[in-house]
Amino acid sequence: MEATVDKSAEAGASSEYAHGISFGEAFRVWLRVALLSFGGPAGQIAVMHRILVEEKNWISESRFLHALNYCMLLPGPEAQQLATYIGWLLHRTAGGIMAGGLFILPGIVAIMGLSYIYAAYGNVGVVEALFFGLKCAVLAIVVQAVVRVGKRALRNRIMIALAGIAFVAIFFFNVPFPIIIIAAGVIGYLGARSGRPEFAAVEHGGGGKKTAIVDSLLGEELPEHVRPSIGKALKVSSIWLLLWLVPVAALLIGLGPENVFSQIALFFSKMAMVTFGGAYAVLAYVAQQAVEHYHWLQPREMLDGLGMAETTPGPLIMVLQFVGFMAAFRDPGTLSPMMAATLGGLLATWVTFMPCFLWIFLGAPFVETLRGNKGLAGALTAITAAVVGVILNLSIWFALHTLFRQTDPVRSFGLSFDMPVLSSIDIAAFVLAAAAATAIFRLNVGMLWVLAGSCVAGVALRLAGLI
Repeated sequence: MEATVDKSAEAGASSEYAHGISFGEAFRVWLRVALLSFGGPAGQIAVMHRILVEEKNWISESRFLHALNYCMLLPGPEAQQLATYIGWLLHRTAGGIMAGGLFILPGIVAIMGLSYIYAAYGNVGVVEALFFGLKCAVLAIVVQAVVRVGKRALRNRIMIALAGIAFVAIFFFNVPFPIIIIAAGVIGYLGARSGRPEFAAVEHGGGGKKTAIVDSLLGEELPEHVRPSIGKALKVSSIWLLLWLVPVAALLIGLGPENVFSQIALFFSKMAMVTFGGAYAVLAYVAQQAVEHYHWLQPREMLDGLGMAETTPGPLIMVLQFVGFMAAFRDPGTLSPMMAATLGGLLATWVTFMPCFLWIFLGAPFVETLRGNKGLAGALTAITAAVVGVILNLSIWFALHTLFRQTDPVRSFGLSFDMPVLSSIDIAAFVLAAAAATAIFRLNVGMLWVLAGSCVAGVALRLAGLI
């Protein structure tokens, strides 16, 4: 009877759990990833890499980077999509929904709670001290991410050069992210096709470690849920498009296009389609539209919302929840302001993240089948190097806004970057970030302890009147 059960479940649960990772264990790990997902995409990718590749060995270096490269090409938050992708590899669609959903859940709760405080009292000063310490620790974790990913991806001088060029292009000249990725992909494809060994894919398993769990299971024979088909693609598209667009259509029909909820649904649906290059690439446009066109917020409030998103777990794009919250709070209609604001924030979150699941569940099976293609492997290897440069750019952006109170924009001779005002350096932030970096790099203190210690230090500095 036991054998019969095993056979009957072959196409179902047993193929999901053949790797020995239960859904419950995965839930606990993804929840841990979510709770530690501070510091924007660089920090979040670092957390996933550290836990999933190095600690758990659930996925190999090469497959992690393969998935990351695909997610970097998509609109939306790449770290959340990477979690969805890996969750899908492990436990099918349910695993992808769990991993991607848990990734944003702490941020939803945190931003919503802070939004209530902000709307009611006009500031979040009580929490700012804790966030101050948190940001300093996150900066050290972000730097660690660049070092860890860079060591593995930049294996030769050509890869180092590609990373350097990508960094200079995006940081100093504001070259659009898709152009950098496309250019790197073309260079990698041509290099691999010409037989250059520098463009070979990252070795499977990552530097002598035993084969990762996902990779040992998938191997050359793709299981059913990883195999692409037109039928499955149409089914996935219809389900996720309906989940995304039916609420938008219902609001437009029921409330009219001028209603604030309709405006939130339409505006953030558009944002979900064009947020290439991560949140930093689109936040300026969102701020401009929210402040100047819709008059949902004041400029100072937009910056406060960004500060909330930077120092809470989850993608930086969670700031859109705060924007939706304040938009509905200011124009509640017949609802109470707080009820309207809650619904506005959740609506903005829904239309922002629903497309992310569509992109992964629709595209990931096709991306998996392309593994091993020589030309594509070269393209993705070069893209990986360019992505290191992009992550370095994000890291320096985060450092500038953590360690300096003021920056001056440089916009001349083709240059477009922010120069720190050296006299505005935040000594307390610098010292705390240096202490966090020492704990991580020299003393090998665990990430959770570093985060907790930095939070306590931030509160202590506030109580001492130093920040």
